[in-house]
Amino acid sequence: VQLQASGGGLVQAGGSLRLSCAASGRTDSYYTVGWFRQAPGKEREFVAAIRWKDSNTRYADYVKGRFTISRDTPKNTVYLQMKSLKSEDTAVYYCAAHRGLLITGTMSRVLSYNYWGQGTQVTVSS
Repeated sequence: VQLQASGGGLVQAGGSLRLSCAASGRTDSYYTVGWFRQAPGKEREFVAAIRWKDSNTRYADYVKGRFTISRDTPKNTVYLQMKSLKSEDTAVYYCAAHRGLLITGTMSRVLSYNYWGQGTQVTVSS
């Protein structure tokens, strides 16, 4: 499966952005898709994930209530709606996929995912 992330940009603190992750190739409902981010000098960290088949979601504590992950089955696309953005949300955002339905405890792990998109830059100015 190939993943194409898009939608990043420059936004003021308090603003909103919606990221998209379009999947192509061998796709079906038995995938878990996650969003991760990596700021300069920091490790890649989990943001949110969704299981395609049952829409089970998981969020990192630092984005709960501000970010929403969703999927559009006909478009094979996963979205990350980001609101109330903060300067600390500045990072390159990556979408990733795992073929299979990850259990909740493993949805946040980088090593759980074996397909990765190219990343999209999100910059929040304060």
